[in-house]
Amino acid sequence: MILSEILKGIKPIAIVGRDDVEITGVNIDSRRIKEGHLFVAMKGTQVNGHRFIPKAEELGARAVLCEDMPQDKRDGVTYVQVASTEDAVGPAATAFYGNPSRHLKLVGVTGTNGKTTIATLLYNMFTKFGYKCGLLSTVCNYIVDEKIPSDHTTPDPIELNELLARMVKAGCEYAFMECSSHAIAQKRIGGLYFAGGIFTNLTRDHLDYHKTFENYRNAKKAFFDMLPKTAFAITNADDKNGMIMVQNTKATVKTYSELKAADFKGRIIECHFEGMYLEIDGREVGVQFIGKFNVSNLLAVYGAAIMLGQKPEDVLLVMSTLHSVCGRLEPIHSPEGYTAVIDYAHTPDALENVLNALREVDGKGHIITVCGAGGNRDKGKRPLMAQEAVKQSDKVIITSDNPRFEEPQDIINDMLAGLNAQQMKKVVSIVDRREAIRTACMMAQKGDVVLIAGKGHEDYQEIKGVKHHFDDHEVVREIFKEQKA
Repeated sequence: MILSEILKGIKPIAIVGRDDVEITGVNIDSRRIKEGHLFVAMKGTQVNGHRFIPKAEELGARAVLCEDMPQDKRDGVTYVQVASTEDAVGPAATAFYGNPSRHLKLVGVTGTNGKTTIATLLYNMFTKFGYKCGLLSTVCNYIVDEKIPSDHTTPDPIELNELLARMVKAGCEYAFMECSSHAIAQKRIGGLYFAGGIFTNLTRDHLDYHKTFENYRNAKKAFFDMLPKTAFAITNADDKNGMIMVQNTKATVKTYSELKAADFKGRIIECHFEGMYLEIDGREVGVQFIGKFNVSNLLAVYGAAIMLGQKPEDVLLVMSTLHSVCGRLEPIHSPEGYTAVIDYAHTPDALENVLNALREVDGKGHIITVCGAGGNRDKGKRPLMAQEAVKQSDKVIITSDNPRFEEPQDIINDMLAGLNAQQMKKVVSIVDRREAIRTACMMAQKGDVVLIAGKGHEDYQEIKGVKHHFDDHEVVREIFKEQKA
């Protein structure tokens, strides 16, 4: 593609060199530059990409998109200066890959909790309707049925557009993606065209990055501000920030609720460990999910499907066949008669929701909760996590959960600091996560529930910058075998 075509959606401050050169690829990582590529020098939070312009030139970069024009310029390389490469990289990548989001019905899901569940269920639902679909999520990316590992909730703009282009080439009509607050704030979804957006809820998370709750909320809101007139915006009317999200959007606004009048309304009729009977917009449906928060998730899925042109009766029929997403309130029944439940809950609100769901369903047996908090992340939520765990659990084991570059015991101490002497009577701390899970299972009796929270689908523990294989599912099943033997 000719450089001038890539620059159509960008307003350069200056161009030094020819803009009619052929560009064979776009990259923000200088190590991946090949002959004919455009290198985008990003001023990241950790490293300034302008330092690597000479390296990109050596590897064959034909053009450089930058904020600061380099003093030493190489013959045959075109330099394009812009006010912000963060703003420009999305439109550049979108143009290079042929505006793939214009050839798909792309729906974005944002909020603190529920993004993965909603995006994945929409992908599964529309696949069952017979459409070819794509999925971009925390757990995994899919192009039709091709599984592509996921390293981030939302990929960088270049990888994102490359994946969307592959979806178009594979014949996909729909794509569903999670839009994290980081991705929105860092303009990773810049230049994309969305058919719709969904807001789930907003509670404390990622304040290590956003610094204030208001900044975090505004990052989410920016997604709806950018939606076009042709799109729909579905928001959770039960969340106090639900209507704030859509107050400036140009999109058609729809609401969903369990508690108040809304465009898409639902309530629980009956709840069991195997699932729930719901009433949605006056129709009854049995689903294989539990918990009020999952009613909210399913209403968002239902609403989006309706806005995408599906009939209510068809949506509910398919909804009744859907299963929970990997690591989201996922039960594993033990031979000893108790149940281990694996869930990704890693915020105070998510933990509260999961424990509420288990209490609603069970009510008789004891709940033993294993949880921790991630290292090098928002420290303020650590004591809150411990408090939520203690409120509705009969016993709590505080343990490691991706300590990263922090000492696990320091993280545990931060969590324990939120508890008083009475609450501490319910709590033990075990640094080794495997031993913590084993101890919880040894405590459990027939009819009890062991909630293992924090990691969900993840199959690693990140310690001192190294990811070590660790899968809660595998550990639980190993323990079950030991107990059976």
